[in-house]
Amino acid sequence: MNYFELFNLPESFDVDLAGVAETYQTLQRLTHPDKFAGGSEQQKLLAVQKNAQVNDAYTMLKSPLRRAEYLLELRGFDLQHEQQTVKDTQFLMQQMEWREELAEIAYQSDPLDALEALDDTISQEISKELRQLASYLAQNGNQQAAELVRKLKFLYKMRTEIALKEEALSDV
Repeated sequence: MNYFELFNLPESFDVDLAGVAETYQTLQRLTHPDKFAGGSEQQKLLAVQKNAQVNDAYTMLKSPLRRAEYLLELRGFDLQHEQQTVKDTQFLMQQMEWREELAEIAYQSDPLDALEALDDTISQEISKELRQLASYLAQNGNQQAAELVRKLKFLYKMRTEIALKEEALSDV
């Protein structure tokens, strides 16, 4: 089942997130297993499967990165199981700088402010890359979109690491 079809959406990176949430609530009510508690075992099993499918679709559709990966998968580009890395040497150099900055953050005079500044930088980069990704996907620039997805995976992972570092510094 195509998740875009399930939510009655065109296969597009740009989606109305409020509409996606509203459709999710409707589909949840229609497929919730409790609604079929008095049904046959087959009806119960089908309800659980349909409800899980609705949950999976919603998780994918609400996340820009997952949505882009899914769109590319529908277009024949499976990025989930690939071993390919980012080829942009300038981005790779920037990655190294950000990693060094994160590693040395504890030695800053105000590490939490430094973390916030780094997080802001990464967040701005994510916003920029998502705009470019939307453009590539709209124009069927699938190779370029795949490369941006690889970059975005790093950027999102970096934000997670920043959050973990912030948590660790706040606990001290």
